[in-house]
Amino acid sequence: MTGRFDTKLLPEGLRATGYSADSAILAIDAEVTDAKVICPGCGQRSSRRHGRYVRHLKDFPAHGRAVQVRLSVQRFRCVEANCATKTFSEQVPGCLACRYGRRTGRFQDLVAYLGRAMGGRPAQALGRRLRFGLSKDTFLRGAASGVRTVGCEPRVVGIDDWAWRKGQRYGTLICDLERRAVIDLLPDREPATVAAWLRQHPQIEIVARDRNGGYRQAISEALPGATQVADRWHLLQNASDAFLAAVRRAMPTIRRTACSAALDPGILTAAERLQFEGFQRRQQTNVMIQRMGSEGVPIKRIVPITGLSRGLIRRVLRGEREDVFRLRQSSLTPWFPLLEKHWLNGCRNGAELWRRLRSNGFQGSLRVVGEWATRQRRAEAAIPHGSGNCPPSRKIARMMSSGRHHLSKTDSIFVTQVEHALPQLAQDRRLLDVFTSMVRNGEEDGLADWLDQAKTSGLAAFSRGLSADLDAVAAALREPWSNGQTEGQINRLKMLKRQMYGATGIDLLLARLQHSA
Repeated sequence: MTGRFDTKLLPEGLRATGYSADSAILAIDAEVTDAKVICPGCGQRSSRRHGRYVRHLKDFPAHGRAVQVRLSVQRFRCVEANCATKTFSEQVPGCLACRYGRRTGRFQDLVAYLGRAMGGRPAQALGRRLRFGLSKDTFLRGAASGVRTVGCEPRVVGIDDWAWRKGQRYGTLICDLERRAVIDLLPDREPATVAAWLRQHPQIEIVARDRNGGYRQAISEALPGATQVADRWHLLQNASDAFLAAVRRAMPTIRRTACSAALDPGILTAAERLQFEGFQRRQQTNVMIQRMGSEGVPIKRIVPITGLSRGLIRRVLRGEREDVFRLRQSSLTPWFPLLEKHWLNGCRNGAELWRRLRSNGFQGSLRVVGEWATRQRRAEAAIPHGSGNCPPSRKIARMMSSGRHHLSKTDSIFVTQVEHALPQLAQDRRLLDVFTSMVRNGEEDGLADWLDQAKTSGLAAFSRGLSADLDAVAAALREPWSNGQTEGQINRLKMLKRQMYGATGIDLLLARLQHSA
């Protein structure tokens, strides 16, 4: 069926000259209205027609048929004799079709929109229903080509890294904190790359970041006048990690506090009794070494007196030689934290423990795990009244940093015993509480006093790190900006990467991040 087609169903700027239709395709003959006839070589207008050719453009499907626009494009001769361009085509506006494009502009915009909103395969499935007839790669190419630039220059930005491949390769995400939008993605997190991007945006006044030294260096080099703001969430996390490290250093004393009841040698096996007797002999040597260490005797003088190695003396001085039943180094050693976690959660069967380790990649035998479980049961049975169940360091740190009214009576008594035995650890906990309150309430005035008190505490390393980045930390307590938005955008980025199974380029990721429904 053929005839004339004179409706307004075509994109603006095209005039229909006819059509033909069958059961699958509706073909529309059209030509451009008000086309520019300007030579691209010399810029002169021309009216000397040379010929014409037909471009085939896909448009929106209609009434269950695919629509194809057969666009007639005229060619002209250049009127300038010396022009290198002898013939040229009339210019089709970019809103109608891009250069060498095979779809109309409005159809291409819809393809790019679906690709950014849904990804490749979901957009292909929807397009099949709508009779688009396009592949998933076409949708993804359209999405990647639709990267939008920021309309106005950002003033406050957040910078953070994200993983292309965790532990191996990282990129950088830059977020406009005022407009809550992703500005750009950088292919790596090198200071030079970040500094080069920042130099292109000299109007930036405030940069929120984590405590990554590379970003601090890049911002200082590219924008020395900008205010750097440390991320408050990372400050709280780093403070908690510093307190956890102090608890771990104090674990030998905490274990002695929890296991203050004496062992009953009568319930030990012969092998365990030998270990217990060796423990008692070691304790005499340990006491002597610790006494000399407290008196200031250097390790190199303790070595000839005791006949022990430097490494062993260091472990004694650090309190790392206090276990009753020592375990030999074996394939099970790296798995002790996971074993203790399952053990404290109530799993006491050796075979079940072995199966759980196997599911996490353990390659050892059932016998090794079974022997460990047997030793654990006998060690617990050797301590009367169950006083030997010392919680792991992470749980102790959480109990100490929680309010007493949130703890059970047993946990509250345990925390009281630990703080009584370790007054320095109790002081560290109070410093952690003060710092947390300062960050949450924006109390910049107390920061200097807190740093002075923390210099001689278990949080000394953390306080030194804060002093090295003091301006950014003070700005975090003073300014309303933080990197929470940037972390949220990185969470979106991870979700999009998982949706596309990690097979995506940086242009496609940026286009999908910038897309808003």
